[in-house]
Amino acid sequence: MSKVVVSSIVSVDGYTEGPGGDVMVMPMDHAFDEHNAERMRAAGSILFGGTTYRGMAGFWPTVVGSPELTPGSAYIAQRYADGIPITVVSDTVTEADTGAWRDQTTIVRREEAHDHVARLREQDGGDILVFGSRTLWGDLLAHGLVDELHLMVGPAVVTGDQHAFAGVPATALRLLDVRRWDGSDNVLLSYAVGG
Repeated sequence: MSKVVVSSIVSVDGYTEGPGGDVMVMPMDHAFDEHNAERMRAAGSILFGGTTYRGMAGFWPTVVGSPELTPGSAYIAQRYADGIPITVVSDTVTEADTGAWRDQTTIVRREEAHDHVARLREQDGGDILVFGSRTLWGDLLAHGLVDELHLMVGPAVVTGDQHAFAGVPATALRLLDVRRWDGSDNVLLSYAVGG
């Protein structure tokens, strides 16, 4: 059995992005970078919503091998380049949007998402990692299809347009870990879903 693991940065006021969807206002420092690389090491596949997929597919293939990347980002870029399987849940993403990730991407329409994710969870082979994709993971969480939340709480009030947990019903969580990094004001809170 595989776990669906959400890894997201969240501001102290509960947003995953600032006004207008601006993710660059989030405090993404070395702790964020290192944690994402750790989650990528545990992943057997990646799960994205359409907006996040387009952003990631437009960025990561262009930086593979760049000497300017941190070790964590270099690992993530290479893992994508090595063909880690990616599922994108979207009614608008097409094969033309997949670019360098064409051979490793499966496009799933929204109406099929719950069944598809349930089948992915039945397979062995590492975590099913969700980066970004707040709308997608909120929907999966509301339907009992998320196993763990790894929320990096960043020291910023961003007053975004949509709260991280908008539309999610009351959900019991059990604390797995609290973690800090030297030189960072970010704090990682890891939870198992379901208490």
